[in-house]
Amino acid sequence: MRVHPLNTLMLLSPATVLLVVLLLLPVAVVAVMSLTDWQFGAATLNWIGLANYVELWSDPVFRKSLGNTFLYLVLVTGGAVSIGLGAALLIESDSQLRGFYRTAFFMPVASTLIAMAVVWQFLLHPSAGMVNHVLTIVGLTPRDWLNDRHVALYSLAAIGIWQMSGLALVLFLAGLKSIPQDIRDASALDGIAHPWERFRRITWPLLGPTTLFVVTVCAIRALQVFDTVHVLTRGGPNKSTEVLLHTIYAEGFSFFRMGYASAMTIVFIAGIFFLTQVQHATMERKTHY
Repeated sequence: MRVHPLNTLMLLSPATVLLVVLLLLPVAVVAVMSLTDWQFGAATLNWIGLANYVELWSDPVFRKSLGNTFLYLVLVTGGAVSIGLGAALLIESDSQLRGFYRTAFFMPVASTLIAMAVVWQFLLHPSAGMVNHVLTIVGLTPRDWLNDRHVALYSLAAIGIWQMSGLALVLFLAGLKSIPQDIRDASALDGIAHPWERFRRITWPLLGPTTLFVVTVCAIRALQVFDTVHVLTRGGPNKSTEVLLHTIYAEGFSFFRMGYASAMTIVFIAGIFFLTQVQHATMERKTHY
């Protein structure tokens, strides 16, 4: 059936209007603002061209936050996908208490991260925290997890993994459910009886679309880290946990340099777009639909 172009236009118009109003227009305003020296609350502004972008590349705090954000992204995405996939395979192999485990693992995703960050602050306290008490019991040296610049970012990454592995688990469970039982039975008849061989030759290739989606979602959520950094470390000690969104917030609402913060925001959006495209281009080749 041939659809009239006018009908197509009318059907697409609500989504197009929302896309323009909620996404493209704000990004365009931020892009224009990044070419000015506007300060929050100021009545006037000056057009300075690309000066904010030139300043970015000589700003050590920006470079540090960019590196920390990338390291956090790799740690959290890799950890959440690995733990989520492993837990999903274990839960799927036994039907007992499957609903309980699914709910328990998903609770961190549904909880308020700022409230949970306060709980983690108590757990990681250098003298009264449970983590250091357990380390002392097993004979290991306690650490100041949030104030030691060598481990502070890894501590925040562990919290991020704890939160996102539940989301990865639920998505992988849905992916495992979509694999037809006929294929599993056929693999058993073909002599693929060992669990590892069955995972490597049957389950993992068929989980390709799910894995692509999980990696994309976890990577984007990792790039958006702000709550735990702001509540637990405020980018310290010595900028060791400074991430891009926290730097943008500090420049915009602490130092009131909205033009400079807008330039960082444009770089952040471009980074998300670039990473998403690279991720899809590399993983799409290995994905079997």
